[in-house]
Amino acid sequence: MSQRLKGKVAVVTGAGRGIGKAEALALANEGAKVVINDLGISIDGTAPSTLPADEVVTEIEKAGGEAVANYDSVTTAKGAERIITTAIDSFGKIDILVNNAGLLKAHMIFNLSDEEWDEIVKVHLYGHFYCTRAVCRWFRQQKSGRIINTSSPAGLGVPGAVHYSAAKEGIIGFTRSVAIEMAKYNVTCNAIRPLAITRLAQVIQPEPGDKQEAVEHKETFLADGSRIMGGSLPEDIAPLVVYLASDEAANITGRTFFVRRGEISLCCEPTPIRTIYKDGTWTVDEIAHVLPIMQTTG
Repeated sequence: MSQRLKGKVAVVTGAGRGIGKAEALALANEGAKVVINDLGISIDGTAPSTLPADEVVTEIEKAGGEAVANYDSVTTAKGAERIITTAIDSFGKIDILVNNAGLLKAHMIFNLSDEEWDEIVKVHLYGHFYCTRAVCRWFRQQKSGRIINTSSPAGLGVPGAVHYSAAKEGIIGFTRSVAIEMAKYNVTCNAIRPLAITRLAQVIQPEPGDKQEAVEHKETFLADGSRIMGGSLPEDIAPLVVYLASDEAANITGRTFFVRRGEISLCCEPTPIRTIYKDGTWTVDEIAHVLPIMQTTG
């Protein structure tokens, strides 16, 4: 077994279960010392527990690796700072941050409350920001580092999760900008859009007042998910994260990768696909004439 991360120190948020756990185990298997951050919450975001993080630490140690647990929340600046300083205090440095912590409570837009919107954006978008800001203060000083962010195919649009979609797609723009800002410090920042069977598929539940619609939506979601995921598991995501965390990926930054079992795609950046020009300002009538043509012509 190669030890391409020997001597490196990594933090993985949300590493108690699912994709985060698989990433943490894979990083440790390649020689990294790992901080296992997890709140240990249930599927509905309640009942925090230290058990998931502790179990992953035990698994790594039994395999001969080194790991410590952290139970702070990524949704506060102080929590994120404690996550990062856990690595410094335990292992003397930090080289890798994998932003993975996530939560999803599914609701259609007309049933989505302010509090539910804020909660999901806080976990995903703020969580990435808080942890990345904290780690970049260290990376800037040592002039090296790897950041791997976790977006989602849901960022391209999915019913029942507009808050999740918005946060996940925001992570893509965040990744690009961090990559540009930190390039001169030899820090890379990339994002993945993973597809794997995890607990999140269970959150699509019938909603009061829209029971039949929600039941149909859940059935479609699960059927499509099974087909699209193709049996992809968290362990199928981890190897790409290990590679992006390694010295071999020093020249890859600001990029987004779709990944599932047996498939890795480098995603294109948004670019204009068709443009119309005129001398002066477009009128509404001109736009109404031209725009339908733009959508249908090759």
